[in-house]
Amino acid sequence: MTRPKKKHRVVGIDVGGSRKGFHAVALEGGVFLARRQTCGVDDLAGWCRDEIGAAIVAVDAPCRWSTDGCVRPAERELLAHDIRCFLTPSRRVAVQHPKNYYEWMLRGADLFRALEKTHPLCREAPTGDLACCFETFPHAITWHLWGGNAAATKKKAQRLALLRRHGGYAACLVNIDWIDAALCALAATMAASGRPLRLYGEESTGYILVPASPEEVGLA
Repeated sequence: MTRPKKKHRVVGIDVGGSRKGFHAVALEGGVFLARRQTCGVDDLAGWCRDEIGAAIVAVDAPCRWSTDGCVRPAERELLAHDIRCFLTPSRRVAVQHPKNYYEWMLRGADLFRALEKTHPLCREAPTGDLACCFETFPHAITWHLWGGNAAATKKKAQRLALLRRHGGYAACLVNIDWIDAALCALAATMAASGRPLRLYGEESTGYILVPASPEEVGLA
């Protein structure tokens, strides 16, 4: 008798500054389960852990700072593939920025610290049922799953199409913050189900994990 596949619960999070806050979407077995908007780091970490029971949490924010003030290796590798991305400075530069430009990155770093108490940061592709978290990036997710044709001018339409195609769409995903959170959750679902991932970066400055393209996994 074939045992049914386990329906993993995962969470994807879009990170904003203190005014916009966090947008989080939970999926179960790839299907929309719940969402939450909050400005509280501990509130969101508790929601992921206690209310959702997430196996994997995927966050659209840098998991580590640049150690030398230069571009992180993960970002350099993305750019080498024509995947444009935000560049992460050192923490000192972020804190001292006169216009608080990097506030959202500082909030993301706070969130990772809270999550890592129960969901350690991935240093390789997740395996088994161990709880973990990882950094991901909606534009890179789209680039991989869309065959390299992700366009900033079409990002909402393309990302919604991916969610519909893979079962993560829900009518309440009404703006790009919710859509990006759901797309991060889709990446977490694919990781939980064992789909191969592409890892950009290295351990000391952090990896960015995204689903491998259909060509890479023989699904094209």
